[in-house]
Amino acid sequence: MEAGSEHANPLMQRRRAGVLLHPTSLPGPAPVGTLGAEALRFVDWAREAGFGLWQILPLHPPQADGSPYASISAFAGDVRMIDRHRLAERAGLDERDIPVAEALHQARAGLAQAPEGWAQAYQAFCDAQGPVWLDDFARFVVIREQEGGRPWWEWPQARRDREPDALAALQQEAAEALEAVRFAQFVLFDQWQDVREHARARDIMILGDMPIFVAHDSAEVWAHRDLFDLDATGHPLTVAGVPPDYFSATGQRWGNPHYRWDRLQARDYDWWVERMRWTLETVDAVRIDHFRGFESSWAIPADEPDATGGHWVAGPGAAFFECLEARLGALPLLAEDLGVITPEVTALRLRFDLPGMRILQFAFEGGPDNPYLPANHDELSAVYTGTHDNDTTLGWFHSLDAPMQQHVIATLDAGAADEMPWPMLRAACRSPAQLAILPMQDVLQLGSEARMNLPGTVTDANWSWRFDWAQLPPEQTPAMRALMESTGRLE
Repeated sequence: MEAGSEHANPLMQRRRAGVLLHPTSLPGPAPVGTLGAEALRFVDWAREAGFGLWQILPLHPPQADGSPYASISAFAGDVRMIDRHRLAERAGLDERDIPVAEALHQARAGLAQAPEGWAQAYQAFCDAQGPVWLDDFARFVVIREQEGGRPWWEWPQARRDREPDALAALQQEAAEALEAVRFAQFVLFDQWQDVREHARARDIMILGDMPIFVAHDSAEVWAHRDLFDLDATGHPLTVAGVPPDYFSATGQRWGNPHYRWDRLQARDYDWWVERMRWTLETVDAVRIDHFRGFESSWAIPADEPDATGGHWVAGPGAAFFECLEARLGALPLLAEDLGVITPEVTALRLRFDLPGMRILQFAFEGGPDNPYLPANHDELSAVYTGTHDNDTTLGWFHSLDAPMQQHVIATLDAGAADEMPWPMLRAACRSPAQLAILPMQDVLQLGSEARMNLPGTVTDANWSWRFDWAQLPPEQTPAMRALMESTGRLE
């Protein structure tokens, strides 16, 4: 069908291809990729290569393991991505080689003398976001530092329970530190919006990522304890995970506290509405991780060491999405529906015109009814060669035994001289799926050394991969654009 002729979902208006890369993986001299010249260059390259979408991981600040899916906030951004050179230019500072923290301090101190409009923009940011999340996040960060990094449920009772006198005392004694946290968030999102405008001007959508659950040790759980299944001291009564299955006899115990959906429903899901509203102010569309949890999720008693003692509890279902649509309009969402998915979950996804995910690396086990085979894809889908949790396509292919490699090649109808990962890139782009999303590692034809994350492990290698422009063969960009054009993904 012609792009956009039936789908209400803004994400599905036309056939397009996307590239998956978290901003921390951008090249550059800083410890992680930043929102400076390299981010703008990446957007320009993506447009030149024929991509119409850039998918990122959650922009939130990671905890100790580095994962953006386990953050101290479901709203705040990772200030490590602030670009020092852009900050100096915006604030009218000297371009000196000083740490970002010092540049932020100087910029805030000189805010009154900054180029016209910046002080007003900062005030507008604080006025709009302060009551929603920013003020609580600043308090959380400052107290957490004062308490030596201990989780909030181990803080002194007055701080743990957010007693008004304790919060007022914090404002008096730590006003400067609180302001520094708010200002850093403003700078980060100011830079991110510049990147987003750069992408929008080149007709590139940015697809963000939202984990359904939030970390126990986070500003939101501390500030909204009544919305989570906690006891009087802030400890979870039930935590999230998945039940035992073919891959794990004990299931997975994630440890995120469960929502009190009954209380959220009584408040017209106001916290979720604000979360989604803010996310859609920072990206154009959102992938919801663990979408099935809105239909039902696995609740594990918090004192259980694994997931075997859990049980299914009902999620909010269609009423939740109806509320979001009533408040926010048509939802540009992508549902992560991997794993064991029931007909009820699929019906909920289809009711709201949400594409599901199809992973090509999963397509070659089983028979011809495997839903990940390209022949079984439907239009309301996003096909990936792999995700941030998979090995790169080249690494995955090399890990297969020889008979399975031959099976993959035969299934993809690739020639003997047709080297991976090109057969998989072509299969993704030729798929009937309206969206085809390719990890940057596969575009660069990299092996397992470029893997982003190995689930179930905590290592320095996870979440730390960076690319270099020298890894991009000169012929790759025009070849990618030709692939997009030949498969109808180039507008």
